[in-house]
Amino acid sequence: MDKDTWFNNKKIIQKSKKSYAHFDLRTNITKVRNYITQPEKIAHHGFYPFIKYKLVYKKFSKEKGKEYVKERIICYAAHIDRCIYQYYSALLNEKYNLRLKQEGINLIPVAYRTNLHCNNIEIFHNIVKFIKNQSSCYIMIGDFTDFFDKIDHLYLKKQLCNLLEVNTLTQDYYAIFKSVTQYNSWELKDILNLNHLKNTKADVKKLNTKNRILSRKLFKMYRKHIHCNKSGKGIPQGSPISACLANIYMLELDKKINDFVQSRGGMYRRYSDDFVIILPIQSQTQQDIEEIITLFDKWKKEGILELQSEKTQVFKLNKKNHLKNIGHLFIPKLNESKHKINFLGFSFDGKQVVIRDKAISKYYYRMRHKAIGIARKYNRKNGYKGSDKLYRLYSERGEYGKGNFLTYVRRVKKNFPNDPIDTPTKNNMVKIRKTLEHYKSN
Repeated sequence: MDKDTWFNNKKIIQKSKKSYAHFDLRTNITKVRNYITQPEKIAHHGFYPFIKYKLVYKKFSKEKGKEYVKERIICYAAHIDRCIYQYYSALLNEKYNLRLKQEGINLIPVAYRTNLHCNNIEIFHNIVKFIKNQSSCYIMIGDFTDFFDKIDHLYLKKQLCNLLEVNTLTQDYYAIFKSVTQYNSWELKDILNLNHLKNTKADVKKLNTKNRILSRKLFKMYRKHIHCNKSGKGIPQGSPISACLANIYMLELDKKINDFVQSRGGMYRRYSDDFVIILPIQSQTQQDIEEIITLFDKWKKEGILELQSEKTQVFKLNKKNHLKNIGHLFIPKLNESKHKINFLGFSFDGKQVVIRDKAISKYYYRMRHKAIGIARKYNRKNGYKGSDKLYRLYSERGEYGKGNFLTYVRRVKKNFPNDPIDTPTKNNMVKIRKTLEHYKSN
């Protein structure tokens, strides 16, 4: 990696700048370059605790016809720590990308890549193209249970040593490894409480106006709030190096799966904890799928990786492009509730590709929610105040320039010109206007 080029990259510099308050003062990679590039400094660096909070967000289920709540634990690093992670992530990614090419699996992991130079639209287009080129095939869709939370520390260390071609991690790499495995964290709600603030968006915003979230005196006084991960598993979601380490964790496993799949003339792709396997139908194809499931069972027993059985589906696509869920043929039975292949935000029924229902539902939910808010503030003098932004965000008016969801739809349509990609989002201007009129205050 050319350090000067990397450190002078405007996007990388901007990415290193964060506005939130933490235990240390704000900084960026340009200011700390001399420090973070000295391994002996990193070897003895005292990493601050991550600030930890529960991200709660609403999602809309078209199947259930209602909202449901999802939760995710997020940890964000101190400013100096974030710069260290960002730099070492770049170093590791360079080695990781090279190893993928050497192992012949460069196209297999598609998430968090720095050299793949293609997006999810192109990746899914290639997957569908491969499927359509088969006269008939089996398609397996699955994901891993609590992927980041169940990353085994010893196995991760083994893969990290393997990538770096060492028997023992150097002191700087070990310091980083330890900081994201046996990581310390401090609950955001407790920090807010110590600052006499409530756990609300408004008060979090107030907290982030501070230079430091706690003075050094208070930090030492209330260290009892710090929690250390001693479970032997899990890395924090939210750190700049976690995604890179998750990919490194899968290096050997990706190679084994891909070697097996390729030997059967198939395709394997993985996006973080989601994957797709396509096997052209031969006499032993069902047994091959069973062998893959057995392989995952083996890794589960070893505590390395766990396949989420309730989300695992196997489909059979015949010569007439009829897609059938055949989960009942396996022991134990796999998920039979899905009748389309869902991957990377798209659905494929064997004939046509569409953007997944949940993405369309999310678009309309947000559009409607914002429109209702504007409509209820309507008055004859000012009209629909804020409607310009509404149309810019959710209609073809904002499709160009900075872009919006419809910009994405247009890009998808270019890759799948014969599929009904844009059908659900047509007449968006009319739908916005009708929503405004329906909910406007009289």
